[in-house]
Amino acid sequence: MKDKILLIEDDKSIQRFLRISLETKDYKVISAETGIEGISLYMTDNPDLILLDLGLPDIDGMEVLSQIRAQSEVAILVVSARGQEQEKVEALDHGADDYITKPFHINELLARVRVALRKKTSDVIKTKVFTMDTLKIDFEKYKVFVEDKEIHMTPIEYKLLVLLVENAGKVLTHSFIIRKIWGYSTTEDSQSLRVFMANIRRKIEKDSAHPRYIITEVGVGYRFVES
Repeated sequence: MKDKILLIEDDKSIQRFLRISLETKDYKVISAETGIEGISLYMTDNPDLILLDLGLPDIDGMEVLSQIRAQSEVAILVVSARGQEQEKVEALDHGADDYITKPFHINELLARVRVALRKKTSDVIKTKVFTMDTLKIDFEKYKVFVEDKEIHMTPIEYKLLVLLVENAGKVLTHSFIIRKIWGYSTTEDSQSLRVFMANIRRKIEKDSAHPRYIITEVGVGYRFVES
């Protein structure tokens, strides 16, 4: 069965371009030009993924994002001309799975669509053991290995690594990570997070200056790569 994508975009030329590009890759596409229409189509058509523009003519795309996320865990990829870091952080904190800024290369968009649709989180949990290249995490034994050698990690470092792996391919904002790990957010925790991430990279990366696994999204957060 084809994956169904709901495209909420008021620019007809972009909407047409995206529809053709997605249908060429065998996705089924339904589209809306306003936020209200988009919410309505989401409720009636049950899409597998939503491509959402923030600059809509009736209600702000951030409101559409909040309303849909309050009801569902459907994958939502924001596609917007708003390139400010704060806009990206806000969208991700409101529940977007990813954020891509216009203008974009269509191959990058298609790659992010594939990532969002894979739902890798459930796959990771089912396997109980995660492996990528020389990295191995045994979720049942709470152990981490690099090149088959056990790596000592503090409880916080282990929780951070697992959180990133379970959300592989997604950008996790600083505030999201801090709330998940510490339960609240302060400036001091933001500084601590950077220290913890540096320590994790030093332990699992071959070259922490050019990381293979954990990518920094400058000013936004961190992303664990897809395999």
